[in-house]
Amino acid sequence: MFPFHTWLPDTYNEAPTSVTIVLAGAMGKLGVYGFYRFVLPLFPDLSRQAAPAFVWLGVAAIIYGALIASVQKDVKRVLAYSSVSHLGFIIMGLFSGTAHGVSGALIQTINHGVTTGALFLIAGIIEERRGTSRIAALGGLWEQMPVFGRIFLIVTFSSIALPLTNGFVGEFLILLGTFQTHPLAAGLATTGVIWSAVYMLIMFQKVMYGGVTKAENRRLRDLSGVEVLQLAPFVLAIFLLGIAPTVFTKLADPSVMETVNRLQPKSSGGGIPVITPSLTDEPVAPTESPLTPLGGAENPSESPTERGTLDVPSIEAPATP
Repeated sequence: MFPFHTWLPDTYNEAPTSVTIVLAGAMGKLGVYGFYRFVLPLFPDLSRQAAPAFVWLGVAAIIYGALIASVQKDVKRVLAYSSVSHLGFIIMGLFSGTAHGVSGALIQTINHGVTTGALFLIAGIIEERRGTSRIAALGGLWEQMPVFGRIFLIVTFSSIALPLTNGFVGEFLILLGTFQTHPLAAGLATTGVIWSAVYMLIMFQKVMYGGVTKAENRRLRDLSGVEVLQLAPFVLAIFLLGIAPTVFTKLADPSVMETVNRLQPKSSGGGIPVITPSLTDEPVAPTESPLTPLGGAENPSESPTERGTLDVPSIEAPATP
């Protein structure tokens, strides 16, 4: 999370592809999981008070990550700062305090793992074939690797939140929820969506289109059958979560509503409910009138047995010797 992200770009750039996929797809979400499962439920009042600060930190991460990603010269570093930007959306939605925002943050956590994992796998394939992931050393790869180019394009569309892809659903819900509580922050965050499209499409154009200016790029081979099978689950998840997001949101709805209710001020009926235990196991029947005789009978001439009550026995004082 911004501004504690400084280790991330260098780590993603230098680590082996397999390690980077695990870091970007799973390990990077542990902080989000910690916020959702521990911080928000255990400290709802403090979380509500700190929510505006976290929302604006999310906005800063969105804009900062997008601007820095747009000037990077290496594919992996572009993806690393893109990850910082997208995690800003998740933090913003998580602390929006609305059902839409929290639900969007959860589904975007899954989406980010799918999309970022696929992008770093694609970057690893480029680096394995070409020996480098620097954008200046690439260009015109679509001509040599058409199947690879089509899969790369689909994952890029997911990253820029194109409708019918998983990225659109999460970011739309986050912005929808944040507009209800922090409209200015949500408006600024919307510019991050535009910047994301700018730097991702520019990178894709430089890598895949244009003339082949390097002799090494002419000898690149397309994806093998095994590599297509490795990327196929990512593509299926992109369209499944983009077309039918309710498959996931229905499972998360009870947890989301419980979390949102805890974050509401107690004066408005939210917060942690206080349960007052009863001193008896049997329910107490309400009296019909304040003038009803003791025992609940309207006719005072009825016997205690007919009224269904028991007389309290008198206690006689012991005789003095």
